[in-house]
Amino acid sequence: MPVHRSGTTGRGGVAAAALLSVLALLLTLPGAASAADRPARGSAYMGMGVPAHDGTGGLPPASRAAQTEGVDVSSHQGEVAWSSLWTSGVRWAYVKATEGTYYRNPWFAQQYNGSYGVGMIRGAYHFATPDTTGGAAQADFFVDHGGGWSRDGRTLPGALDIEWNPYGSACYGKSPSAMVGWIRDFLNRYKYRTGRDAVIYTATSWWKQCTGNHGGFGASNPLWVARYHTTVGELPAGWAYHTMWQYTSTGPIVGDHNRFNGAYDRVQALALG
Repeated sequence: MPVHRSGTTGRGGVAAAALLSVLALLLTLPGAASAADRPARGSAYMGMGVPAHDGTGGLPPASRAAQTEGVDVSSHQGEVAWSSLWTSGVRWAYVKATEGTYYRNPWFAQQYNGSYGVGMIRGAYHFATPDTTGGAAQADFFVDHGGGWSRDGRTLPGALDIEWNPYGSACYGKSPSAMVGWIRDFLNRYKYRTGRDAVIYTATSWWKQCTGNHGGFGASNPLWVARYHTTVGELPAGWAYHTMWQYTSTGPIVGDHNRFNGAYDRVQALALG
Protein backbone atom coordinates (compact mmCIF):
# COMPACT_ATOMS: atom_id res chain seq x y z
CA MET A 1 0.00 0.00 0.00
CA PRO A 2 1.58 3.31 -1.05
CA VAL A 3 2.22 5.80 1.68
CA HIS A 4 1.56 9.50 1.04
CA ARG A 5 4.18 11.48 2.90
CA SER A 6 3.83 15.08 3.93
CA GLY A 7 5.47 17.40 1.43
CA THR A 8 5.02 15.04 -1.54
CA THR A 9 2.40 15.01 -4.27
CA GLY A 10 0.51 11.99 -5.65
CA ARG A 11 0.09 11.31 -9.33
CA GLY A 12 -3.30 13.05 -9.42
CA GLY A 13 -1.83 16.10 -7.75
CA VAL A 14 1.06 16.22 -10.18
CA ALA A 15 -1.31 16.06 -13.15
CA ALA A 16 -3.53 18.80 -11.71
CA ALA A 17 -0.56 21.04 -11.05
CA ALA A 18 0.73 20.52 -14.57
CA LEU A 19 -2.68 21.35 -16.04
CA LEU A 20 -2.91 24.54 -14.02
CA SER A 21 0.56 25.56 -15.22
CA VAL A 22 -0.44 25.03 -18.85
CA LEU A 23 -3.65 27.03 -18.42
CA ALA A 24 -1.76 29.85 -16.75
CA LEU A 25 0.67 29.95 -19.66
CA LEU A 26 -2.11 29.97 -22.25
CA LEU A 27 -3.86 32.87 -20.55
CA THR A 28 -0.72 34.98 -20.93
CA LEU A 29 -0.67 34.53 -24.70
CA PRO A 30 -1.99 37.44 -26.85
CA GLY A 31 -5.72 37.11 -27.55
CA ALA A 32 -6.14 34.07 -25.30
CA ALA A 33 -9.00 35.60 -23.35
CA SER A 34 -10.41 37.63 -26.26
CA ALA A 35 -13.34 35.33 -26.99
CA ALA A 36 -14.70 35.69 -23.48
CA ASP A 37 -14.21 39.45 -23.63
CA ARG A 38 -16.03 39.98 -26.91
CA PRO A 39 -19.38 41.79 -26.75
CA ALA A 40 -22.65 40.18 -27.75
CA ARG A 41 -23.60 40.32 -31.42
CA GLY A 42 -25.82 43.30 -32.08
CA SER A 43 -24.27 45.50 -29.40
CA ALA A 44 -21.84 47.36 -31.67
CA TYR A 45 -22.17 51.10 -32.18
CA MET A 46 -20.45 53.96 -33.99
CA GLY A 47 -16.97 54.63 -32.70
CA MET A 48 -16.86 51.54 -30.52
CA GLY A 49 -13.23 50.90 -31.39
CA VAL A 50 -11.96 54.47 -31.69
CA PRO A 51 -10.62 55.05 -28.15
CA ALA A 52 -8.77 51.72 -28.03
CA HIS A 53 -7.16 52.06 -31.46
CA ASP A 54 -6.73 55.82 -31.97
CA GLY A 55 -6.85 57.13 -28.41
CA THR A 56 -8.61 60.29 -27.30
CA GLY A 57 -7.53 63.89 -26.98
CA GLY A 58 -9.13 67.19 -26.09
CA LEU A 59 -12.31 68.64 -27.50
CA PRO A 60 -12.08 70.82 -30.62
CA PRO A 61 -11.89 74.55 -29.94
CA ALA A 62 -14.61 76.96 -30.96
CA SER A 63 -14.41 77.70 -34.66
CA ARG A 64 -15.47 80.64 -36.78
CA ALA A 65 -16.21 78.25 -39.61
CA ALA A 66 -19.89 77.37 -39.92
CA GLN A 67 -20.58 73.97 -38.36
CA THR A 68 -23.77 72.27 -37.23
CA GLU A 69 -23.97 70.05 -34.15
CA GLY A 70 -25.32 66.51 -34.42
CA VAL A 71 -25.47 63.25 -32.46
CA ASP A 72 -25.58 59.53 -33.16
CA VAL A 73 -27.37 56.99 -30.99
CA SER A 74 -28.03 53.26 -30.71
CA SER A 75 -29.89 50.96 -28.34
CA HIS A 76 -27.33 51.82 -25.65
CA GLN A 77 -28.97 55.24 -25.20
CA GLY A 78 -32.49 53.83 -24.91
CA GLU A 79 -35.12 56.55 -24.70
CA VAL A 80 -33.38 59.74 -25.74
CA ALA A 81 -34.20 63.20 -24.38
CA TRP A 82 -34.54 64.76 -27.82
CA SER A 83 -36.05 68.00 -26.59
CA SER A 84 -33.06 68.61 -24.36
CA LEU A 85 -30.69 67.95 -27.24
CA TRP A 86 -32.62 70.34 -29.46
CA THR A 87 -32.49 73.04 -26.80
CA SER A 88 -28.72 72.53 -26.52
CA GLY A 89 -28.28 73.26 -30.23
CA VAL A 90 -28.27 69.80 -31.81
CA ARG A 91 -29.92 69.93 -35.23
CA TRP A 92 -29.30 66.53 -36.81
CA ALA A 93 -29.03 62.91 -35.71
CA TYR A 94 -28.23 59.43 -36.96
CA VAL A 95 -29.81 56.36 -35.38
CA LYS A 96 -28.50 52.81 -35.59
CA ALA A 97 -31.08 50.74 -37.45
CA THR A 98 -29.36 47.43 -38.16
CA GLU A 99 -26.25 45.30 -37.89
CA GLY A 100 -25.27 42.52 -40.26
CA THR A 101 -28.43 40.71 -41.34
CA TYR A 102 -29.30 39.58 -37.82
CA TYR A 103 -29.98 42.64 -35.65
CA ARG A 104 -32.52 45.45 -35.51
CA ASN A 105 -32.34 48.23 -32.92
CA PRO A 106 -35.35 47.77 -30.60
CA TRP A 107 -35.27 51.51 -29.79
CA PHE A 108 -35.17 52.57 -33.42
CA ALA A 109 -38.75 53.90 -33.68
CA GLN A 110 -38.49 56.07 -30.55
CA GLN A 111 -35.10 57.42 -31.54
CA TYR A 112 -35.74 57.94 -35.26
CA ASN A 113 -39.22 59.39 -34.88
CA GLY A 114 -38.36 61.24 -31.67
CA SER A 115 -35.56 63.20 -33.29
CA TYR A 116 -37.82 64.05 -36.22
CA GLY A 117 -40.57 65.09 -33.82
CA VAL A 118 -38.52 67.86 -32.22
CA GLY A 119 -37.49 69.25 -35.60
CA MET A 120 -34.18 67.53 -36.34
CA ILE A 121 -33.02 66.25 -39.68
CA ARG A 122 -32.27 62.58 -39.11
CA GLY A 123 -30.94 59.48 -40.80
CA ALA A 124 -30.21 55.84 -40.08
CA TYR A 125 -26.96 53.90 -39.98
CA HIS A 126 -25.93 50.29 -40.45
CA PHE A 127 -23.09 48.64 -38.54
CA ALA A 128 -21.28 46.51 -41.09
CA THR A 129 -20.09 42.97 -40.36
CA PRO A 130 -18.36 41.92 -43.59
CA ASP A 131 -17.50 38.52 -42.16
CA THR A 132 -21.13 37.39 -41.81
CA THR A 133 -22.90 38.12 -45.11
CA GLY A 134 -22.29 40.01 -48.36
CA GLY A 135 -22.47 43.74 -48.83
CA ALA A 136 -25.56 43.67 -51.03
CA ALA A 137 -27.45 41.45 -48.57
CA GLN A 138 -26.65 43.80 -45.71
CA ALA A 139 -27.72 46.83 -47.74
CA ASP A 140 -31.06 45.15 -48.43
CA PHE A 141 -31.52 44.33 -44.75
CA PHE A 142 -30.72 47.92 -43.84
CA VAL A 143 -33.13 49.46 -46.35
CA ASP A 144 -35.88 47.01 -45.38
CA HIS A 145 -35.57 47.88 -41.69
CA GLY A 146 -35.29 51.63 -41.40
CA GLY A 147 -32.43 52.62 -43.68
CA GLY A 148 -34.46 53.99 -46.58
CA TRP A 149 -34.57 57.57 -47.79
CA SER A 150 -37.34 59.99 -48.78
CA ARG A 151 -37.16 63.41 -50.38
CA ASP A 152 -38.90 65.21 -47.52
CA GLY A 153 -35.99 67.48 -46.63
CA ARG A 154 -35.73 65.90 -43.19
CA THR A 155 -34.19 62.50 -44.01
CA LEU A 156 -30.45 62.07 -44.48
CA PRO A 157 -29.06 59.31 -46.72
CA GLY A 158 -28.20 56.11 -44.90
CA ALA A 159 -24.72 55.71 -43.42
CA LEU A 160 -22.46 52.68 -43.60
CA ASP A 161 -20.55 52.30 -40.33
CA ILE A 162 -17.39 50.45 -41.35
CA GLU A 163 -14.76 50.23 -38.61
CA TRP A 164 -12.91 47.81 -36.33
CA ASN A 165 -14.57 44.48 -35.79
CA PRO A 166 -15.61 44.29 -32.11
CA TYR A 167 -16.21 40.54 -32.40
CA GLY A 168 -12.92 39.38 -33.92
CA SER A 169 -10.06 40.43 -36.18
CA ALA A 170 -9.97 44.14 -37.03
CA CYS A 171 -10.53 43.67 -40.76
CA TYR A 172 -13.09 40.87 -40.47
CA GLY A 173 -10.67 38.39 -41.99
CA LYS A 174 -10.66 40.17 -45.35
CA SER A 175 -7.79 41.35 -47.51
CA PRO A 176 -7.83 45.04 -48.54
CA SER A 177 -9.11 44.18 -52.03
CA ALA A 178 -11.85 41.94 -50.63
CA MET A 179 -12.89 44.64 -48.18
CA VAL A 180 -13.10 47.24 -50.93
CA GLY A 181 -15.24 44.84 -52.93
CA TRP A 182 -17.57 44.27 -49.98
CA ILE A 183 -17.98 48.00 -49.40
CA ARG A 184 -18.61 48.61 -53.09
CA ASP A 185 -21.32 45.93 -53.15
CA PHE A 186 -23.06 47.56 -50.19
CA LEU A 187 -22.88 51.06 -51.68
CA ASN A 188 -24.05 49.98 -55.12
CA ARG A 189 -27.00 48.08 -53.71
CA TYR A 190 -27.96 50.93 -51.40
CA LYS A 191 -27.97 53.38 -54.30
CA TYR A 192 -29.98 50.97 -56.44
CA ARG A 193 -32.59 50.65 -53.69
CA THR A 194 -32.81 54.32 -52.63
CA GLY A 195 -31.35 56.45 -55.39
CA ARG A 196 -28.85 57.96 -52.93
CA ASP A 197 -25.16 57.51 -52.31
CA ALA A 198 -24.66 56.31 -48.75
CA VAL A 199 -22.49 58.18 -46.28
CA ILE A 200 -19.33 56.31 -45.23
CA TYR A 201 -18.46 56.47 -41.53
CA THR A 202 -14.94 55.31 -40.70
CA ALA A 203 -11.65 56.16 -39.01
CA THR A 204 -8.63 56.99 -41.14
CA SER A 205 -6.36 54.47 -39.41
CA TRP A 206 -8.87 51.64 -39.94
CA TRP A 207 -9.36 52.66 -43.57
CA LYS A 208 -5.63 52.52 -44.18
CA GLN A 209 -5.25 49.17 -42.46
CA CYS A 210 -8.25 47.38 -43.90
CA THR A 211 -8.79 48.88 -47.37
CA GLY A 212 -5.17 49.73 -48.14
CA ASN A 213 -6.26 53.40 -48.08
CA HIS A 214 -8.49 52.94 -51.12
CA GLY A 215 -9.32 56.25 -52.77
CA GLY A 216 -12.19 55.28 -55.02
CA PHE A 217 -15.25 56.37 -53.03
CA GLY A 218 -14.53 60.04 -52.38
CA ALA A 219 -16.14 61.33 -55.56
CA SER A 220 -19.59 60.00 -54.69
CA ASN A 221 -19.94 59.08 -51.01
CA PRO A 222 -19.87 61.73 -48.26
CA LEU A 223 -17.26 61.09 -45.57
CA TRP A 224 -18.07 60.93 -41.87
CA VAL A 225 -14.76 60.61 -40.08
CA ALA A 226 -14.21 59.51 -36.47
CA ARG A 227 -11.43 61.14 -34.46
CA TYR A 228 -11.65 62.09 -30.78
CA HIS A 229 -9.12 64.91 -30.83
CA THR A 230 -8.92 68.68 -31.17
CA THR A 231 -8.68 68.52 -34.97
CA VAL A 232 -10.14 66.23 -37.61
CA GLY A 233 -6.66 65.12 -38.65
CA GLU A 234 -5.68 63.25 -41.78
CA LEU A 235 -8.51 62.04 -43.99
CA PRO A 236 -8.69 58.73 -45.85
CA ALA A 237 -7.49 58.73 -49.46
CA GLY A 238 -9.96 60.03 -52.02
CA TRP A 239 -11.64 62.68 -49.89
CA ALA A 240 -10.47 66.29 -50.03
CA TYR A 241 -12.77 67.24 -47.16
CA HIS A 242 -15.06 65.63 -44.61
CA THR A 243 -18.82 66.12 -44.43
CA MET A 244 -19.22 65.08 -40.79
CA TRP A 245 -16.82 64.59 -37.91
CA GLN A 246 -17.50 62.49 -34.81
CA TYR A 247 -15.28 64.30 -32.33
CA THR A 248 -16.22 62.78 -28.95
CA SER A 249 -17.95 59.85 -27.29
CA THR A 250 -18.41 61.71 -23.98
CA GLY A 251 -20.57 64.66 -24.98
CA PRO A 252 -23.72 65.89 -23.22
CA ILE A 253 -26.81 63.67 -22.82
CA VAL A 254 -26.00 60.89 -25.31
CA GLY A 255 -22.21 60.69 -25.51
CA ASP A 256 -21.47 60.68 -29.25
CA HIS A 257 -21.40 64.20 -30.69
CA ASN A 258 -20.56 65.32 -34.20
CA ARG A 259 -20.01 68.43 -36.26
CA PHE A 260 -21.39 68.85 -39.76
CA ASN A 261 -18.87 70.66 -41.95
CA GLY A 262 -21.17 73.50 -42.91
CA ALA A 263 -24.11 75.60 -41.81
CA TYR A 264 -27.61 74.21 -41.31
CA ASP A 265 -28.55 74.84 -44.94
CA ARG A 266 -25.84 72.37 -45.99
CA VAL A 267 -27.40 69.70 -43.77
CA GLN A 268 -30.69 70.44 -45.50
CA ALA A 269 -29.00 70.16 -48.91
CA LEU A 270 -27.63 66.69 -48.06
CA ALA A 271 -31.09 65.60 -46.96
CA LEU A 272 -32.69 66.84 -50.19
CA GLY A 273 -30.16 65.09 -52.42
